[in-house]
Amino acid sequence: MTGQLLNTDEIVTELDISHLTIEDDMPVDNIQSEKQQRLLVEPLYSSKALPSPFFVAANVGLFYKLKGDPVVPDVMLSLDVQCAEDFSQKENRSYFVWEFGKLPEVCIEIVSNQEGDELILSRKSQQKGKTMTKKDLYSQIRIPYYVVFDPLRQIQGETEMNGALLRIWSNFAGRCTELTPPQGITQIGQSIWLEEVGLGLTLWSGQFEEEITRLWLRWCDRSGQVIPTGAERAENERLRADEAESKAQRLAERLRALGIDPDEV
Repeated sequence: MTGQLLNTDEIVTELDISHLTIEDDMPVDNIQSEKQQRLLVEPLYSSKALPSPFFVAANVGLFYKLKGDPVVPDVMLSLDVQCAEDFSQKENRSYFVWEFGKLPEVCIEIVSNQEGDELILSRKSQQKGKTMTKKDLYSQIRIPYYVVFDPLRQIQGETEMNGALLRIWSNFAGRCTELTPPQGITQIGQSIWLEEVGLGLTLWSGQFEEEITRLWLRWCDRSGQVIPTGAERAENERLRADEAESKAQRLAERLRALGIDPDEV
């Protein structure tokens, strides 16, 4: 951690972050994005799909330099790190790279409108003098995996998603390479494996928290099976228990038909 020499007797060992805004209390942009963010966060904790410790969160500021605004991924995943115990301290409430000691492995952007600068700068951003898209920024600071999911097909220009629902880039040794095929991911069930994370991402159609089937982005294993939510895991266990009980009842009925008391077997 950077130290600043004040005098011959005192050395400051903590960075002054009092000038940084880490929370703006702005709401998420829409219901679909909020649900999608939770679907990418909760299963990793409830399923223990990754070895501890790890950190996955939605809408948390990623501070990659001391001076300047953070970038705020819709979801980010960082391996081998753990949150500090005391959230009352400002330095523990955002992802400060100098506190965690590393960049996150994955940053995911969920497109909800045409103003997010995921792949090209919006007109509004250009008018504000911005010069770098999120893809360019994540590449510059060397985030290993950058993911763009466009479920509502908001940015489908030739220089953007170009017909794809999902595109993923890797950045290793300073080289940004698209992992998804030239046409991107367009079909339910297609998945991309993130080797350095030990998880994949896939398009999934199903019901999440309501009886309406929608398109979702989900973590998956190497075979493409989605990582279940806590609710899905509980439901699967209930179904297995019901099936086991049903089998036991059928066996008991067969024994009784043979004149055998199942309680005495």
